[in-house]
Amino acid sequence: MRKADLARKSGVPYSTVSDIVNGKTRIETCSASVVYKISKTLDVTMEDLVAPHCEKRPEFEWFKSEACHALKREGDTKFILNVLESNNIFKFYEWEWYPEAFYLLAMVDYLSRVNDIEWCCEFDTMRHQKVDPPIYPSGIIAVAAALGNEEEVKRKAREGAIPEFMRHGIVEGDVRDAV
Repeated sequence: MRKADLARKSGVPYSTVSDIVNGKTRIETCSASVVYKISKTLDVTMEDLVAPHCEKRPEFEWFKSEACHALKREGDTKFILNVLESNNIFKFYEWEWYPEAFYLLAMVDYLSRVNDIEWCCEFDTMRHQKVDPPIYPSGIIAVAAALGNEEEVKRKAREGAIPEFMRHGIVEGDVRDAV
């Protein structure tokens, strides 16, 4: 939708809409009235409109660690069900938190494969997407720096990575090593 159309349909001044779209004004600082009018016009909840801007994005290594701990705590099947029921894969994707979305999708796909569970086909379009450049675990980066042989260390890490993660450009060798 064009800015002018959003302004006209919502009743929010064009200058306000333009400032929000162009990043001059943060949506989470707007009045409830403005957020309500825009959310109604876009047919989304107010929460969905502002949540991506209010959620504090954790460091990716921390996110991965939390996911691995959840897997260890819940077990494979319950972890898969909890991820699917939470809708976090789509939520993170919509927020453009692609590493997090792809990491959870890779976890679900990997655990589905090792447990002989049929894939959830609603993610098929995401299964063909990846981050670029690839994301390596911090441990691999540290080893590469210590050895001074970055390409060799990264090549070996890619070779040992779980295929479901590599599909998304995430180098992950073990999701069950949470301590």
